[in-house]
Amino acid sequence: MYSKSELVKILSDNDKENNKKIFELADKVRRENVGDEVHLRGLIEFSNICRCSCKYCGLRSPNTSIDRYRLDKNTIIELCEHAVEMGYKTIVLQSGEDAYYSADVLTEIIKEIKKLDVALTLSLGERSFEEYKAFKDAGADRYLIRIETTDKELYKKMHPNMSFENRVRCLLDIKKLGYEVGTGCLVGLPGQTVESLADDILFFKELDADMVGIGPFIPHPATPLKEAETGDFDLALKVMALTRIMLPDINIPATTAMETINPNGRIIALQSGANVVMPNVTSTQYRPKYEIYPNKICLNDNPDKCRGCIEGKIRSIGRVIGTDKGFHKRK
Repeated sequence: MYSKSELVKILSDNDKENNKKIFELADKVRRENVGDEVHLRGLIEFSNICRCSCKYCGLRSPNTSIDRYRLDKNTIIELCEHAVEMGYKTIVLQSGEDAYYSADVLTEIIKEIKKLDVALTLSLGERSFEEYKAFKDAGADRYLIRIETTDKELYKKMHPNMSFENRVRCLLDIKKLGYEVGTGCLVGLPGQTVESLADDILFFKELDADMVGIGPFIPHPATPLKEAETGDFDLALKVMALTRIMLPDINIPATTAMETINPNGRIIALQSGANVVMPNVTSTQYRPKYEIYPNKICLNDNPDKCRGCIEGKIRSIGRVIGTDKGFHKRK
């Protein structure tokens, strides 16, 4: 396990051979602790309406150029049923922070989805303890809420009218309620330092997270950060690899953002510590509207094609598709 100073030194090192050693070590740790299975999670983006104003996100409420949508209960269930028909063992329900979906509405949806015999991950943003409890009681298994950055000043700059302390409260609440806890960070935010990235990794360790998603920052043209530089792929990959080394048996997705800035990004991530992929099973008519960042991959590919494509890539590197629900198997 690395100290903060060791993490900073590794993150600051631009030597390609040294980086390669870190990626190879992360791959070895992954193989020894979670094996060669890659778990596929079917992602459904059911609303792009959001009350927040995060400066890096294309869904931010001040963005008036976006075509907003929200899916009704029946449409969501139909997408879930199709995902199950395609063989997915986990569904991920993701949306902007859309107040339309009350606890009552969501618990009805959750109960219907759980009848399909799948694991269910929710990614709905900040809610109250009571709401998180209602979702858990209805059958939700996992909750994903990325911290994005543990640098409190940077967090404040990036998230107007939001509270770092409340974000942490949400994570502690879902952990207390018995969810598998998912979090993660953006790499390359303007003003971010390698010291704060080291703190992010140590935060994941202290939280004892079950899943951590790492993605490079990609500027969106309809946000205040439109002129900022894209995050560095290798640095994002290194943060992910170090997270694997520090938390050997957790689930780590090869994020879509990785492949948005590198054509082989998800495969490289799978060879550097990742063991999860989340193909999009949202209908193609809605998928381009869920534009957190621009130029997302596979926007016009139907869900069946997406699944077939990623399966082929996974098998091409000698890995196998997971056949169970992919829960965190603690060593």
